Amino acid sequence: MGTNFEMVMNEFLPLRDVVFNTLRRAILTGELKPGERLMEIHLANKLGVSRTPIREAIRKLELEGLVIMIPRRGAEVAQITEKSLKDVLEVRRALDALCAELACDRISDEGMENLKQACDKFEHATSTEDAATIAAADVALHDIIVQATGNERLIQLINNLSEQMYRYRFEYIKDESRHDNLVNEHRMIYESIAARDKGRAAEAARLHIDNQEKSIIKQIRLEQENAGKKRIKSRI
Repeated sequence: MGTNFEMVMNEFLPLRDVVFNTLRRAILTGELKPGERLMEIHLANKLGVSRTPIREAIRKLELEGLVIMIPRRGAEVAQITEKSLKDVLEVRRALDALCAELACDRISDEGMENLKQACDKFEHATSTEDAATIAAADVALHDIIVQATGNERLIQLINNLSEQMYRYRFEYIKDESRHDNLVNEHRMIYESIAARDKGRAAEAARLHIDNQEKSIIKQIRLEQENAGKKRIKSRI
């Protein structure tokens, strides 16, 4: 079981919420891996809490689709499937294109400068080769575009998808061979918005999502293939 994550206490949140947020973040960042069993006693000992908040957190994670219950095995981290990936990215693709279009009309001079700096910061982040740092820089860049729309309902929809999106984005970002492409795609989005070219900005946003989908599906299929080989070897 993954053991790298730690619980970060928050004096303003009940313990059950702190435990939930800790386990949720560990799943989203891949510290708790797809298919990994969530054993209450082990997690309770690791986080220094009773089994009750662990059990409550697992129930909430199941409702979010991040955990599934397997008969006679208990709770497991849900697999990243092609269907779940496509469902999320299909919606995000449309929303990101809309955000890019609206940003062309509505982004302020300050927002434009912030977006330019965010592109630079993302490029610098890729040189760290730290997936968490790169993911944070990526989120920050996209948040500038989303906030520039000024559309509260759209911002809310994006925020609701963001946590689910983070899990897939993290898988994509871990692929170091894609970093140069990510930098170029961000530059393309920025330049299109700077030019106030709605059509090009929307297309750049869609291309950005399409490339993520192709890369992550490739990773999913490779992991499934490797898992299949392991199962065959275990029977021999």
